[in-house]
Amino acid sequence: MDTPYHGTNKLILGIVFGVITFWLFAQSMVNIVPAVQADLGISLDIINIAISLTALFSGIFIVVAGGLADKYGRMKLTYVGMVLSIVGSLCLVLAQGSVLLIIGRIVQGLSGACIMPATMALVKTYYDGAERQRALSYWSIGSWGGSGVCSFAGGAIATYMGWRWIFIFSIVIAVLGIFLIKGTPESKVEQGVSSKFDTSGLLAFIVAMVSLNLLITQGASFGWTSMITISLMVCFLLFVIIFFRVETHKAGTGFIDFSLFKNRAYSGATISNFLLNAVAGTLVVTNTYIQVGRGFTSFATGMLSLGYLVSVLAMIRVGEKIMQKIGARKPMLVGTVITGIGIALAACTFIQGFLYSIVVFIGFMLFGIGLGMYATPSTDTAVTNAPSDKVGVASGIYKMASSLGGSFGVASSAAVYGTIAASGNVELAASTGLLVNVAFCVLSILAILFMVPSDRKAEKRRIPKLQKA
Repeated sequence: MDTPYHGTNKLILGIVFGVITFWLFAQSMVNIVPAVQADLGISLDIINIAISLTALFSGIFIVVAGGLADKYGRMKLTYVGMVLSIVGSLCLVLAQGSVLLIIGRIVQGLSGACIMPATMALVKTYYDGAERQRALSYWSIGSWGGSGVCSFAGGAIATYMGWRWIFIFSIVIAVLGIFLIKGTPESKVEQGVSSKFDTSGLLAFIVAMVSLNLLITQGASFGWTSMITISLMVCFLLFVIIFFRVETHKAGTGFIDFSLFKNRAYSGATISNFLLNAVAGTLVVTNTYIQVGRGFTSFATGMLSLGYLVSVLAMIRVGEKIMQKIGARKPMLVGTVITGIGIALAACTFIQGFLYSIVVFIGFMLFGIGLGMYATPSTDTAVTNAPSDKVGVASGIYKMASSLGGSFGVASSAAVYGTIAASGNVELAASTGLLVNVAFCVLSILAILFMVPSDRKAEKRRIPKLQKA
């Protein structure tokens, strides 16, 4: 069982280092496509597949890793994740073609799948109250902040040092992370009756997610009415049905424990997290449009997003402080609304000249403010409402929502933008693609409103537990 060890600042820093190996360094791939393509001499299609594989494998295996963390030890899985990060980055550093590139990206995805649920479980185990909220804020800085910085930092490193240096730095950070967390006691759940691993559920989930990914990203290329596209759609629907039938018959012992979703607060945090991560397509669509439609350079485009980088990092701690004063639900709602307003401003592609640049800069700032305000309250709601013996699995599902939400959102926005842009109207393409992300925000707001209890109701639920204790 867990020891009475109390988490330290050193442990927090080590955890953050582990988290950013995925969210900052691995995700930097989105901004170095031309450099990688020119260096390795491989096609754009192969590079796009390599980019998507990391998020896909992370999202698919994160719940599995969360269960393994609960069973075999959260520290063990964190170490495994750090080592996998080093191996994956080394593959990219040594890559001379597509083989090591693909392998490295898959390993990086598996690394993120191990690190995220294991470190979230360590935070819940070794920190309490305000200290836990502070630790989760720094954890969020590593994930939300890392994803905000990755494009700018990756571009800068690739421009001035070469793209391989991104992953050399990632190796250094992972090694430092291993030394920083060294000495932390193991944390795992006492196991009762052993159960077999849910292979059938995992396989059904993999087939469904790969089919959906191909359907969204390649549907336009295949033709939306082609037999391949229709087959992918049927395959996705069929295996989703199979997955749900398999999981519901396993009553809490399956790949995904649906009993966790009986807690409305956990469900609301997880679903809204999926939907708000789907707005990641905002950066892809906006940056592409500004360069193609407005003639900006990549550096100038990156400068417009500086407000986002600063605001998301600053607001994560602010969101923590607001939550401590008024609870989690209100900052989750307000943060999502502000995010939607920021995206809507960027969607105003009818604005001409320099004024649009100002509008986009303000929109990016609001985008970062909203995401930063939402991050810690949502994470705290999910972790706090998870049973102590299932924190790893629950954290895995929550972060699976992050990875798959981002992957789904980027694919959806890019597909909408690409389909309309093919007709030559890039302004309409960008506006429509961004409004898709506004729709994700609206759905996220509805999930919070109808599923996350008001702070007064949540407090009433805590009182009986304290009295029983």
